[in-house]
Amino acid sequence: MKLTTLLATSILVSSSTLVAGCSGNAQTGSSEAELSSPEKSAYNFFISKGLKDYQAAGIIGNLMQESSVNPNAIQYGGGPGRGIAQWSVGGRWDSSYHDNVVWYAADHGVSPWALETQLDFIWYELTTFGYGFGALKGSGNVSDATVVFQDDYEICGECEESTRINYAEQALAAYGKGGGGGGGGAGCYSDTLGKEMPDNACVQSKFDDAWYQCDDGTWVDRWTDPTACNGVHGL
Repeated sequence: MKLTTLLATSILVSSSTLVAGCSGNAQTGSSEAELSSPEKSAYNFFISKGLKDYQAAGIIGNLMQESSVNPNAIQYGGGPGRGIAQWSVGGRWDSSYHDNVVWYAADHGVSPWALETQLDFIWYELTTFGYGFGALKGSGNVSDATVVFQDDYEICGECEESTRINYAEQALAAYGKGGGGGGGGAGCYSDTLGKEMPDNACVQSKFDDAWYQCDDGTWVDRWTDPTACNGVHGL
């Protein structure tokens, strides 16, 4: 994909935190907390899909460099890049057979310019066509995850790799284990319950009714963690 020249703003560590849960519905919704930024929304989306915190952060570092995670982004100077990943007009934005944002949005009855649509489309591409998905899931640190997504998904020209890694490290610090997104330590802060919960606690979110489980400082979808719940807290 073509690299946009839009400047990505630095990620600010948010004081708001995620919440979690456990049980019946295997939903993969947003975080329990009201999401304060598109970066955080995107990070929590990939965490909800079962990616590790540094893998989600690696994706966010790329999206920050591409578009500042702005779903309405159009490549500076009138280039072909569109959306958070700067998919190209004449390719994966509107033309590639069963592999373009506009087709995907029409097929699902949603707007191609919505952040949720574009996040869903990234996941669709990763799980349908690959684009380095196996290597991403096999990555062991934030730098490797960032480079895999850069090389195999973004397929950029002048990638400015160090900048992408820097953004990814900021995202990991802000939203990953021990950062603003997980409450720090082995526990997780629950906005639904208004208190810190221990590791493996399962909580039903008041924001989306989905169940989440605390996994060493990060709220994850309950069904991505095979560990038994250490306490179940439903609505």
